[in-house]
Amino acid sequence: MKNIDKKSLENAYRLFESGFINEIEVGTTKGLQQIHKYLFDNLFDFAGTIRRTNISKGGFRFATALYLNEILVKIEAMPESTFEEIVAKYVEMNIAHPFMESNGRSMRIWLDMMLKNNLKKMVNWQFVDKTLYLQAMERSPINDLELRTLLLQHLTTDVDNRDLIFKGIEQSYYYEGYKKED
Repeated sequence: MKNIDKKSLENAYRLFESGFINEIEVGTTKGLQQIHKYLFDNLFDFAGTIRRTNISKGGFRFATALYLNEILVKIEAMPESTFEEIVAKYVEMNIAHPFMESNGRSMRIWLDMMLKNNLKKMVNWQFVDKTLYLQAMERSPINDLELRTLLLQHLTTDVDNRDLIFKGIEQSYYYEGYKKED
């Protein structure tokens, strides 16, 4: 694991351990920025800052920087009262990809915060297969049914279980190509 990933993983643990997670706005751009800043502060000079340049990954071009702020306002206004609405909002935020990098780890925490706040549930990420998840995310801009089906199978009401939360954080880093050193 690269040093930056190790430090941001430690920051992710601390986000929950410190209780700061409970002070973050749920379902807002500001809340997502707070998460990103907490995870990557002192690691990236752009931690928590909305990007001003265009980015792409694997041939997919994320939201154009010129319109990103307007897009984020529309995403923030999306409803989040049902599982389907929350996943749709998550998918739209992924398409926006508001940060230069490390969007995924921040957005999965953001997703779980919406699920916990609105449905008293969260994803038990340790059981969500990496390949299936990444494929579903890749196809989600066209149709989020595959992603909804995958995540729905792994929802839990055990939202305050520290071990489950930390295993989920580790899985989130694994999705990005990192693994925890023993």
